[in-house]
Amino acid sequence: MRLSLLFLLVGSVAVAADRKPNVVLILIDDLGGRDLGCYGSKYHKTPNLDAFAKQGTKLTDAYAACPVCSPTRVSILTGKNPARLNLTDWLPGRPDRPDAKLSRPVIRQEMPLEEVTLAEELKKAGYATCHIGKWHLGGKGFEPEKQGFDINIGGDHTGTPRSYFAPYQNKQGSMPGPEKAPAGEYLTDRLTAEAEKFITASKDKPFFLYLAHYAVHTPLRAKTDIKAKYKEGTPGRQANPTYAAMVESMDDSVGRVLKTLDDLKLAENTIVIFTSDNGGLATSEGSINGIPATNNSPLREGKGFLYEGGVRVPMILRGPGIEKKNIPMITTDIMPTVLGLCGIQSDVKFDGRNLSAALGGAKVDVPAEFFWHYPHYANQGSQPSGAVRSGNWKLIEFYETGRKELFDLSKDISESRNLAADKPEVVKELAKKLADWRTEVGAKMPTPNPKYLPCPQAKNGNIPMLGKYADVHGTMLRFEPLPHKNTLGYWVKKEDYATWEFTVTMPGTFTVEVVQGCGKGSGGAEVEVSVGDSKFTFAVEDTGGFQAFKTREVGKLTIAKAGRHTLTVKPLTKPGPAVMDLQKVTLKPVK
Repeated sequence: MRLSLLFLLVGSVAVAADRKPNVVLILIDDLGGRDLGCYGSKYHKTPNLDAFAKQGTKLTDAYAACPVCSPTRVSILTGKNPARLNLTDWLPGRPDRPDAKLSRPVIRQEMPLEEVTLAEELKKAGYATCHIGKWHLGGKGFEPEKQGFDINIGGDHTGTPRSYFAPYQNKQGSMPGPEKAPAGEYLTDRLTAEAEKFITASKDKPFFLYLAHYAVHTPLRAKTDIKAKYKEGTPGRQANPTYAAMVESMDDSVGRVLKTLDDLKLAENTIVIFTSDNGGLATSEGSINGIPATNNSPLREGKGFLYEGGVRVPMILRGPGIEKKNIPMITTDIMPTVLGLCGIQSDVKFDGRNLSAALGGAKVDVPAEFFWHYPHYANQGSQPSGAVRSGNWKLIEFYETGRKELFDLSKDISESRNLAADKPEVVKELAKKLADWRTEVGAKMPTPNPKYLPCPQAKNGNIPMLGKYADVHGTMLRFEPLPHKNTLGYWVKKEDYATWEFTVTMPGTFTVEVVQGCGKGSGGAEVEVSVGDSKFTFAVEDTGGFQAFKTREVGKLTIAKAGRHTLTVKPLTKPGPAVMDLQKVTLKPVK
């Protein structure tokens, strides 16, 4: 009897030793690179993730493959760059508009069925597979069940939740899975309960759980009791109580999932990966009381942009074969790395890298060379662009004008100093790398928009030109889209200038009105405003602060012909640290 029991116990240990590790992949929607306490947030409360980061490996140079959601999700599930799959924007994507100089390339509207997904590879290796939450990679015929998942709860073609509170439905229909939820239940809690249920039901065999929360995507909705814990702050920093409460609920969810693994004694044999699909939403889209969801400082900008705030994300890993080693990683690396950690061979030719050896502590070189291709106008205000990071150098190329910006991330994580003029040889080298890479992956480029109508003249004769529509020339001048700024700023070089294309239907003489701000000690700069041969100069007024904007009439211009013209605003002198901040220029017809 004892001998039989001994053989039984030995056999159980052998089975456990041979069992492949479970995989839990938690993806948060729009979580910023600085939104967690362990990544520097002083506003958001994330105790579970902070503890998880201490247990596992917290990466500080981790990236999403795109600054918006669907492309990053396809990179995670296929290990391929979104440009190679021609799925480079959120689905279905923003249509072309008359104010856009370029037309977007036509993109795939779903993750191709012919692609081999992480779920399919794991399922083939004997894993139970479950998708819970946001899918956003295709509708009917392209659901998670068609892409290797045994179970799908909550995933369809939609990119935003039908509702954050039960019933989970809107005019377009119901979320698949939790149709019979109790009224008032919070979506993040419900998806977490489903995750706990799947883990418990699958504990006796290897499983893959892909928990893709709808949180913390807009519309910003949170539980009242958690929201009450946060005070609304000032613009320019993390200050949104509703968003903070959503982050806290998300953190609670992670804590519950990790506790379930602990309670079932599965933690030691489970790979857990936590990350986000793009940077935090930092513009006015979905803001409350003028305060955006988050602020990614010191990272520049946020979701929709190829600056660090748009693509640098939190990424925390824990599990067998993973040591505390901080390496550069991008979401395209997740699939080949997970398969490597699980000891599963694949015939797929990945764009991503198998980093299992490096994460396991092997002394291997892990160079940081990442590419991005976003040939679209984002809802957040960015222009079509591409980027490459090679080592500490990062180059961004803007497809409208060919403008290139170069940053040394080791010294300038905020991307505040464009070194393109100082390092032309680096610009040339990285631009060639980016162009060669686009050719290799077959990246589709935008084309001229035949319906482009820049800054059209209104019925009352006015021609408004917002800062976001300006073309900037030089190295430092830039448009700052954050709501408390929303201006052309960083005008610290006299050589930098701005131009606007605009459309005249009723020519004549116009009064030029500017909305400008200027900090103390910088007033008095002489600025030339011109359209063709018609020009004048004005002196910048000290308004007491660069965001203390004042509306001023500064001169007149004559435009003799209808059609498209270019307005140029160029400093002639710069007596102080900066010229000014310029929000808007309006041409008003002289009656």
